[in-house]
Amino acid sequence: MKKLVLENTAPFQGLAELVAYDEGLFEKEGLIIEWVDRDKGLNPTLHTEITNPLEVDPHSSHGKLFEEGKADMYNACEWGNYCRVQDSSVDSGRQVGRRAIVTFAGLVVRPDSEVFTPQQLAGKLVGVPFYFGTHYLALHMLEGFLTRDQINLCSAPNGSRRRYDAMMSGEIEATTLTEPYLSLAEKNGCRVIASAFYHGTEVASDKVDDETYRSFNKAVCEAVRRINIDKESYLHYFIDHHEDLDDLSVSDLRASRIVVVEPAPIPVRELENTAEWIKSWGMLGQTEDHLDLVRNAA
Repeated sequence: MKKLVLENTAPFQGLAELVAYDEGLFEKEGLIIEWVDRDKGLNPTLHTEITNPLEVDPHSSHGKLFEEGKADMYNACEWGNYCRVQDSSVDSGRQVGRRAIVTFAGLVVRPDSEVFTPQQLAGKLVGVPFYFGTHYLALHMLEGFLTRDQINLCSAPNGSRRRYDAMMSGEIEATTLTEPYLSLAEKNGCRVIASAFYHGTEVASDKVDDETYRSFNKAVCEAVRRINIDKESYLHYFIDHHEDLDDLSVSDLRASRIVVVEPAPIPVRELENTAEWIKSWGMLGQTEDHLDLVRNAA
């Protein structure tokens, strides 16, 4: 049996991995999975004065323990992982492929907000967790409606509940939420102004060789198969994982928002387009060749 140390994950970004772990699928492939807590000691503060992602550390949560040599692999949004790999102190750290879950998220305003369309967010403060998936998703969604100079983002904490509370208190006009907090917001009368799905990837060190990664993905693929047979029976993960959901229940969640597919390499054209788009926003400036950030052969 080979041990893999992974940074912990939530259902919205790692449902298939959690199912594979709970149902013994990794052990069937000869792997022992150990989880380590990347969020221990995380600063949950909203910083409305920080409006440039270059002012924050891309490894503040995802990749933190990987950088310290305490984890072999982690998964996070694909956009942010380009930047994390670029800034990594782990020479062998590379994106090795897309994760199974295709995450759903939405841009939300509180019930009494005067904003009803994305265009009405021009110049208004939108809190996002820089370098996380919903940061980049907010940019993608808003630039479909606004000029870039009208988009006004600030640094909000990781963890949808913290951002939800900041939005409800009026500290920010809008924020991005993943499940189950998106459903919680809707249940409490908030409006979803825009929504979309996005990919994530795994970043691994050279401790995760090709054979080990294939075994890992074989277990994940079986979990994907099981989830897709009956998504409703796995929705409880989104409730059980959290302790701050008020009275939200499984019946409030939508199975249609849970999309899991077999892990796969990042398509080369999409890889190139994504890297160039990130650069256009002033990030990834130290990378000349985006192919240096991946190890797709795995």
